[in-house]
Amino acid sequence: MEDRQRARIRRELRARRAALDPAARMAATEGLATRLEALAEWHIDQRIAGYWAVRGEMPLHRAAAACQRRRAQWFLPRLDGDTLRFAPWQVGDPLAPNRFGIPEPDVPLADCLPPESIELVLVPMVGFDRRGHRLGAGAGYYDRAFAFLGAGDRPREPLLVGVGFAFQEIEAIAPAAWDVRLDFVCTERELIDCTAGGDGVAL
Repeated sequence: MEDRQRARIRRELRARRAALDPAARMAATEGLATRLEALAEWHIDQRIAGYWAVRGEMPLHRAAAACQRRRAQWFLPRLDGDTLRFAPWQVGDPLAPNRFGIPEPDVPLADCLPPESIELVLVPMVGFDRRGHRLGAGAGYYDRAFAFLGAGDRPREPLLVGVGFAFQEIEAIAPAAWDVRLDFVCTERELIDCTAGGDGVAL
């Protein structure tokens, strides 16, 4: 997939995402939380990372609440140079905008965990295909943070679960050499196992 094609698809999907009305967005958030329940690791992993939704991304407040009800730790990404670390966060903890204007936990980097220490990561995305290829925002932070996963068999920790709306599905994404494949994709309609080969299996 050429850079110009990626840029065009990003613009189109971001515009469609931003145009969602509040009722549709809320319904999708509820559906996502329900679909996550089909993932076994969602019920047992204790260190789960999400993200702070911006620019029309799928909100995760229902997922975060479910995670914290069972006393698992919820983490948010914190920029560390050109990669990510993860800070524990719960409602009421302070946030501060990073250089992109995205809220992140207002804690020292020394208090954050490296990507290798997280068990399950809910990864934001602009587009996806059923083989686990993801079209991200374009800056490559998640790909750099989890590049170590490309060196071994999958799935293994951390489990990468792409999160988005069903309409963000693309028939096929030709991955770049640095792209890190997702293990699962979760939308408001289905949970897709991308590790089973072929075009992904809905659970």
